[in-house]
Formats: sequence, structure tokens, C-alpha cells
Amino acid sequence: MAEFVTLEVSDGIGTIRLDRPPMNALNRQVQEEIREAAREATVREDVKAVIVYGGEKVFAAGADIKEMADLSYVQMSKIIDDLQSALGAVADIPKPTVAALTGYALGGGLELALGADRRIAGDNVKVGTPEVLLGIIPGGGGTQRLARLVGPSKAKDIVFTGRFVGADEAESIGLVDEVVAPDAVYDAARTWASQFTKGAGRALAAAKAAIDQGLDTDLDTGLKIEQHVFAGLFATEDRTIGMKSFIENGPGKAEFLGK
Repeated sequence: MAEFVTLEVSDGIGTIRLDRPPMNALNRQVQEEIREAAREATVREDVKAVIVYGGEKVFAAGADIKEMADLSYVQMSKIIDDLQSALGAVADIPKPTVAALTGYALGGGLELALGADRRIAGDNVKVGTPEVLLGIIPGGGGTQRLARLVGPSKAKDIVFTGRFVGADEAESIGLVDEVVAPDAVYDAARTWASQFTKGAGRALAAAKAAIDQGLDTDLDTGLKIEQHVFAGLFATEDRTIGMKSFIENGPGKAEFLGK
């Protein structure tokens, strides 16, 4: 049984819930439990979309600095791959994912949120990468995912200064996608995720793969990736169901099987 991270499933939506009071500091145990929860969300057929949530007060205020403080270069070089892959585990879930941000999403907490397909934040949220103030840099994917999301100039400003970014600015630069009242964050995330609970899961996974993989390469290669995953969907039952339903009943009425 995981101690700090659980996967709660209802109505086709899986919630990866962080619960390590008071600030959900992401120590190595929490990191490994995030990885396991993401793996479970990936393989469970009853999970169609995923929310990552830290509770009503805080998403996650970063890595456990007390745990890191005495590590040597040799020690960190041995575990950095595990840290990065754990905080990036949500990005590997082949289903729609949304991070529901309350309070603070800082350092590793923001890096975890950056792996989601969408970010919904309370209007009092503070996000940022304050690692430079500790004499280090983001090491859980922050320098790469943040720059891809908001562009290199804005990412450098946030990383170089280590400052906290408020909800309005975060939304204006595309760091978060929707801002709501703090007590409405989780419900807003469920509303978004619920759109996909009866969707064509294989097509959603293919769309996600094409977009994510295409962003890491040139346009021509990205188009080849799109061709490959597009053609592959013609081997699925959902493609047959969807097209037959469209011809007979019009759009939006297919009942997909996820196969």
C-alpha cells in the first residue's frame, strides 16, 4: 500500500492524489509512489482520463530539500534519472491528463504538473521553479518542458529569477490553461476529464503520441509520425464503430469500446 500517493477511480476518471502534509514535499518515496500510480492509471481499463491533485490547500511545494542537502555529486548522478522519470511519469500516461493546482506548485511540484496535458489553477495559486535560489536548477524536466510550453525567453525569466508566478500571469503566458476559484479547482478538472470517459481511447492515445512526439522533432518527421499512428487506427474496432455510427446516426453518437 502506498503511503502518500493514491489512485482513486470513479466514473472513468482516475485521480492521482498526493497526500504528504503539510506541503506535499516530493521525497524519493513520494516520487516512486507517483510512478506506480501513473503506471496503474495507464494499465487500468476503467481509467479513461486522469487528474493529478494535491488537495484543497497545496499541490506540491517541491522536492524534499532536507533529503537532498547532503547528497554528493556521485550520489545525485546515480538517482537523477529516477527523479526525472518519476516526475515525468504523468507525461507517459497515454490518456488525457489534467493537473488541478491549488496553493503552491513549485520546483518538482510544477515539474510534475508540466507533464499533464492541461493545468487548471486556483486564482490564488503560485507556481515557479525556485531551484536557482538553492544554487541548483530544475532537474525533474523543468528546463525542458517549461521552455517547450511557454517559450525559451519566458522560461529563462522564470528559471533564472526563481520567482513565484501568480495565476493571472501564468494563464497569460500559457503556463496554466484555466483559472477558477480555489475551491472549484478539482471540480473544474473533473469537468474537463469527464469529456473523455466515453471517448475513443485508442484514438486519444494516438493523438497524444503524435502531438508529443512531433514536438520533439522537425515537421517532416512529425508528419511521418502522424501518418503512422493515423493508419494504425484503421486496425481498431473503435474506428469501425465510429465511422459506422457517423454514417448511420451522424456525429457524436458512437459508443466506443476502447479497442
